[in-house]
Amino acid sequence: MSGALKLAEALIGRRSITPDDAGCQQLLAERLAPLGFRCESLLSGDTTNLWALCPGQAAGPTLVFAGHTDVVPPGPLEQWHSDPFVPTGRDGRLYGRGAADMKSSIAAFVVAVEELFAGGQPWRGRIGLLITSDEEGPATDGTVKVVEALRARGEKLDYCIIGEPTSVDTLGDTIKNGRRGSLSGRLTVRGIQGHVAYPQLARNPVHLLAPVLARLAATEWDAGNAHFPPTTWQVSNIRAGTGAGNVIPGEIVVDFNFRFSTASTVDGLKARVAALLDEGGLDWDIAWSVQGQPFLTPHGELCQALADAIRAETGVETRLSTSGGTSDGRFIASICPQVAELGPCNASVHKIDEFILAADIERLKNIYRRALEVLLK
Repeated sequence: MSGALKLAEALIGRRSITPDDAGCQQLLAERLAPLGFRCESLLSGDTTNLWALCPGQAAGPTLVFAGHTDVVPPGPLEQWHSDPFVPTGRDGRLYGRGAADMKSSIAAFVVAVEELFAGGQPWRGRIGLLITSDEEGPATDGTVKVVEALRARGEKLDYCIIGEPTSVDTLGDTIKNGRRGSLSGRLTVRGIQGHVAYPQLARNPVHLLAPVLARLAATEWDAGNAHFPPTTWQVSNIRAGTGAGNVIPGEIVVDFNFRFSTASTVDGLKARVAALLDEGGLDWDIAWSVQGQPFLTPHGELCQALADAIRAETGVETRLSTSGGTSDGRFIASICPQVAELGPCNASVHKIDEFILAADIERLKNIYRRALEVLLK
């Protein structure tokens, strides 16, 4: 059994449902400390964060691997073919919660670093690990807090590899070199409650909002650009009424979300929504929440090193993508100019019987090691 596979199994065997780390980071620190890493546990609320840093043999860039030890709940246990927290090999696959998202990536990186050190090849700069137990949760006490602490210390990172499961059909076919921003809003539109038999004495906010909602849904917010698809606006929930069938509601509440590209800004989107609501003559207010700004890493040293490593290890020609949801890269990008995500296939993430091809763990470890050797040479 390879060292990366064995470590992945050890991590999967810990029931680290967000925000509980369940000792995963302590296990990582025990592997890293003998290599010269200074391992620091940064606690925030119920979240455990690990910042581990090892100085190199000479001045050079700082390369950080980022990831999360927390996992989503397993769901109905009776639907799993094996215990989600007992790593199980079956038909060339390793099953367990976190196998793909993203304990195997963490294991692959740690063992890649161990092999770099054992190989005796001189390297320069610094290697770090930024690990949180809050990525699958609200993400308010995890990576964002570590980034704030690093910024306060004046730390500057040069490269960051995030082990999110980015591959689609085969290992390495996709690198995420950016992500769209996320802007949510809770819209409240007020009317006048009344009896459905006397609509002239009431003002139905559902009826008032309906045409404006249609305009919001039909609006083209931007056309995207060379790196991002167009910005999208989606309603996620609508609530109105008292539960009684003979009462006109007094207000309607709509939850919505923008996934926006660098072709739009938060302030610009807010202003356009406000203008449409005002044009509709509505009595309204919105509570806004920004989950993350869009970020983009242009093709450069990091993306090229990963692409070359993928080709050398698997023969796959990778592609750069900014699709999908948010990641902790949105926080790290504020202190690191080159952030890229690369990990295993994502078809089973958050599903029953989550898995990774066992052979992909070794290949992923080799890709990470090859990239380290190039970027820190």
